[in-house]
Amino acid sequence: MTLRTFITGINGQLGRTLASRFLPEQVAGGDLPEFDVCNPEQVYSALTAFAPQLVIHSAAWTNVDACAREPEKALWINGMGAQSVALACAKLDIPMVYISTNEVFDGAQPGPYREYDATHPINGYGYSKLAGEQYTQHLLKKFYIVRTSWLYADGGRNFIHRIQQLADERGELAVVTDEVGAPTWVEDLADAILQLAVTERYGIYHLVNDGHCSRYDFARFVLEHSGRAHIQLNETLLANFKRDSTVPPNGALANQCASALGIRLRPWQAALLAFMRADTH
Repeated sequence: MTLRTFITGINGQLGRTLASRFLPEQVAGGDLPEFDVCNPEQVYSALTAFAPQLVIHSAAWTNVDACAREPEKALWINGMGAQSVALACAKLDIPMVYISTNEVFDGAQPGPYREYDATHPINGYGYSKLAGEQYTQHLLKKFYIVRTSWLYADGGRNFIHRIQQLADERGELAVVTDEVGAPTWVEDLADAILQLAVTERYGIYHLVNDGHCSRYDFARFVLEHSGRAHIQLNETLLANFKRDSTVPPNGALANQCASALGIRLRPWQAALLAFMRADTH
């Protein structure tokens, strides 16, 4: 079953991938500069005009360091933007998928975070995305909150392309061992979201490629499978990098709830290999 769907942030890496799953008449969306999720009247008008059966709210300000520098702007876009979309969905009785992040957690827990573990963001981005989660939960009865992490896609700037670029330029790299997460291919994430969205099993879900690794192990895998195994890769720590945002050291997510419904994403290593074989970057 395919639901007639409106996607916010349709020009982003996830939005584009989601839209590609639909026939043209089954999908619509909006993105800056023509469409602003922080404009409630504009959001309501767009949804009224298209009359979707589902809204996927993937629009967000995802520059975590910029969010740390301008937390009020982050809250406006990621929190109040979600409020605008959720209010429109509530008025029109449309289920909503809200795309969230592993950064709603503080990263202090030793193992992967499950869906109903306590949230505690430690940076402006995580705080703003948690605000969006809370607006979604408070304003809607029919919602899916989907947390994910470390997204990558073809055609965009991502960790994989950056590691390859730096390896070629420098011939030696230092990557942190104390930041952990789940690399997630947007192709797999999009399929899982659309599987979930037709279940009517509303709630909070973690959708990431299975397993987790450190940034160091992620980089090593990329080098080994892109003909760069000879590049020297050195271990370092987050404390050695000065940046505006505070990184949750453990960003690993466990897919417990979607797995119970039979929705699972393949291991991160298999997804990354498939991406690298198909990558035209």
